[in-house]
Amino acid sequence: MAGFLLRSLQELETSMGEPTAKWIVPLSDGNHVIEFDHGTATGRRVVKIDGKIIVHREWMFRLVGDEIVMLDDTKFIIRVDPIPDITFGIMIGFKYSYTLFVNGKSFQNFIQSQSKILESWVTVIEENKYRIVLDKTTQEVWINGEQIEVQNEFIDGGAEILFVVDNQPAVIRCCNSESKIEGIKYTLYIDEEEVTDQGLLSPAVLDA
Repeated sequence: MAGFLLRSLQELETSMGEPTAKWIVPLSDGNHVIEFDHGTATGRRVVKIDGKIIVHREWMFRLVGDEIVMLDDTKFIIRVDPIPDITFGIMIGFKYSYTLFVNGKSFQNFIQSQSKILESWVTVIEENKYRIVLDKTTQEVWINGEQIEVQNEFIDGGAEILFVVDNQPAVIRCCNSESKIEGIKYTLYIDEEEVTDQGLLSPAVLDA
C-alpha cells in the first residue's frame, strides 16, 4: 500500500508539466533557460538547462538546501528555503522559496552586471533570425551563440568592430556618447543599415 501511494505521488508530480521555478539567464553566447522541478511530496529534483536534463534525483528526504550545476564556466546554485505556511495564526506546514545564484551573484545582481557588460541586437536577414551579442569588456562578438572572428579598427572619435552576418558586411561602431550616464555608445550596422532592435537582456524569471 505504501509503495503504491509513493508511486502515485511520483506520477502526480511528474505529470504537472510546468516547472516549479524558471529563470532566463543572459550570457555571452545567448540566453539560457534554467528550469527547476521540486516535488515537495517525494523530494524529487530535476534541473534542466535549455531543455536538457542536468540533474535528476528521486526520493530525497531533505527538501531544502542547494542544487549546484555548471554550464561551461558558469556556476548555477538553486537554493531551496522553507517558508512557514501559517493559516489563521497556526503553522500547518511549509512552503518553499527558490533562489538562483549565478557565479556567486544573486540572479537580479547578475542581470544588472550583465546589462553593463553585454550589448545585444536581433535582426532578420532573408528570413533568418540572428541574435548578435557584444561583450564590451573583451570586444568579442557572438552570433546565435557562437563566437565569430572580428576585425578591430580605430576611427576618428572611436573604434569599429567589423564582421560578417549572413554574407552581409556588419560593423559595431563605438563612440563617446558625451553623456556621463550613458558612457560609450555602441551602434550596429548591417550593410550600412542601423539595427535598432535591442533590449534582449531584460530579466525574465518565473520563480515561486
